Amino acid sequence: MSMNPSTPSSPPDEGVVPGPAVPEPTGPRRRHVWLYAGVAAAGAAAGVGWAWWRTGATDEHAQAGQALWERSFETPAGAVQPMAAFKGKPLLLNFWATWCPPCIAELPLLDGFYREHAAKGWQVVGIAIDQPSAVRTFLERTPVGFPVVMAGLGGTDLSRSLGNLGGGLPFTVLFGADGSIFHRKIGQITPENLRQWASLG
Repeated sequence: MSMNPSTPSSPPDEGVVPGPAVPEPTGPRRRHVWLYAGVAAAGAAAGVGWAWWRTGATDEHAQAGQALWERSFETPAGAVQPMAAFKGKPLLLNFWATWCPPCIAELPLLDGFYREHAAKGWQVVGIAIDQPSAVRTFLERTPVGFPVVMAGLGGTDLSRSLGNLGGGLPFTVLFGADGSIFHRKIGQITPENLRQWASLG
């Protein structure tokens, strides 16, 4: 199942359509912004879309998806949130960071999706790959209605295990009610993405 109208005719072996996403953290926050601007300009010059798509999952990624339900993360309020609490209903899991411009840009869309579809069974969880203090400060200023948990910078490894081979952000994984992965996207989501995903749940 491919929902990306701009998918190249010859995707790489991994089944992921290449496109710029914000690189994983490697230095000070100013460097993150510089890197983002650089890849954005390069992508625009090459005519490359923002989305990297991957439908289905390898056995390794499927196993990592099942292992996710055994994990627990700290919330911004300091509580412990077991991921098993979200199993049993469709889940949109979004990896983001406060230093990632496309992550911040898509938060209102995710929040709107959550508010509109929560009564229909959809869940949304944001996993912050960031310093806890930065996440808390950001959410105090820009709160969202859906749950947010903090994986720290080590969350990059978790996102890779779920199919985000380059470790870029934002990265979104959709889980079915049975806990299995049924769709992934690397790059900023669009309203059309959310409309299509809502019909899958």
